[in-house]
Amino acid sequence: MKFGLFGMNMRPCVTPEAIAAVARAAEGAGFESFWGGEHLALADPQTAASPMPPKIDFVDLNVTMAFAAAHTRRLRFGTGIMILPLRNPVILAKQLASVDVVTGGRLIFGIGIGNLEFEFEAVGMPFDHKGRRAEEALAAMQALWTMERAEFRGQYFSFGGVRAEPRPLQRPYPEVVFGGKTVHAFSRTARLGNGWYGYALDLAATHGCIEGIRAACAEVERRFEEIEVSVTPQGELDRERALRYAELGVRRLILPPRGRDVAQVLAAIAVAERDLIGKV
Repeated sequence: MKFGLFGMNMRPCVTPEAIAAVARAAEGAGFESFWGGEHLALADPQTAASPMPPKIDFVDLNVTMAFAAAHTRRLRFGTGIMILPLRNPVILAKQLASVDVVTGGRLIFGIGIGNLEFEFEAVGMPFDHKGRRAEEALAAMQALWTMERAEFRGQYFSFGGVRAEPRPLQRPYPEVVFGGKTVHAFSRTARLGNGWYGYALDLAATHGCIEGIRAACAEVERRFEEIEVSVTPQGELDRERALRYAELGVRRLILPPRGRDVAQVLAAIAVAERDLIGKV
């Protein structure tokens, strides 16, 4: 079992000192990866659709990963998730390739589709056909990452005869992880992904999602074992419960942030090192 830690770009990891301290501690404790999520904009005042209060800090994921990488050597960095339909794929391809280069090939590209219409309106992106646009955007990015003179012709994005250097250090490109708990998300994972990530799932919900991924893999004649399933568990996690996740097919447990300040987060990392890492 691999262990990741969530919260690299959220409170208390919103200052350079905090991000560096937690990243170093996670690497020292044996965590394999450090993950963060995002919202580019939150509703103010908060609405029923908005998941968080508007004053929640989300430090930009690309900036955070590049900064934390400078304070670590082995720790990998995952976007869990980055909302792809909010972005221009040519710009994002450049940003993520640069992140992969400056981190020494430690990027995991986690993709989400997004469900907050006000966030799309704020960015000036259409809210409809999000899934199709995300799949096309990913294909466009992969063209930029792999082709000498990149060319892509799609319904939503089109370019030709261009280059976007540097290329990702990982070849052909960083592994792609999809989020989402729908049939469409499972299908994208089976067709296009190296992995899948589910947040705040208990054992029953995890089982249901894994069965959905298995079914999607069968439809496209792909082995489920090729998909690396990552889960942030709901509730407290001990060794016995971690083993039950492993039995379901989970290969990475990404622990949720614990604590309101850096000292509490560091204490939680120490507990995980003692009780979980190397024992599951």
